[in-house]
Amino acid sequence: MPKPAKGARLGGSAAHEKLLLNNLAKSLFEHGRITTTEAKARRLRPVAERFITKAKKGDIHNRRLVLQSITDKGVVHTLFTEIAPRYENRPGGYTRITKIGNRRGDNAPMAVIELVEALTVAQQATGEAEAATKRAVKEDAAKKDETPVESVEDAAPVEDAKDA
Repeated sequence: MPKPAKGARLGGSAAHEKLLLNNLAKSLFEHGRITTTEAKARRLRPVAERFITKAKKGDIHNRRLVLQSITDKGVVHTLFTEIAPRYENRPGGYTRITKIGNRRGDNAPMAVIELVEALTVAQQATGEAEAATKRAVKEDAAKKDETPVESVEDAAPVEDAKDA
């Protein structure tokens, strides 16, 4: 018989923790980033990354598995059609946790957990264009170094022009 994880359960039972993490994951996928306590963010990270990995597979079985936990069909549709394709070539590490200090009321350590943005098509095109420009500049510099410089012949016509 499966037993719930031992230790802290984020202030409630195992069922409450599961419900809380599923709701946090839903909010994360809906908004892209959420502010919560560090403990909740650390517990949310593996749950959210598992959902994204299932969404990357994209089949109906994995969609139904995600729908068991995240019951909002709109968020699941967004996860499968918009979020998962961004991470198609990324093997993991879809989220980032950033500490932001303590909460004012109870001094609880707070953090922002957000989806790591994969490069968009426009950003990739910009990067490729910059790389091509750098290569062209290097090639031009190499060609200039190869051509011989005839300074004596160039200087003579300039002096003739001054005399005239």
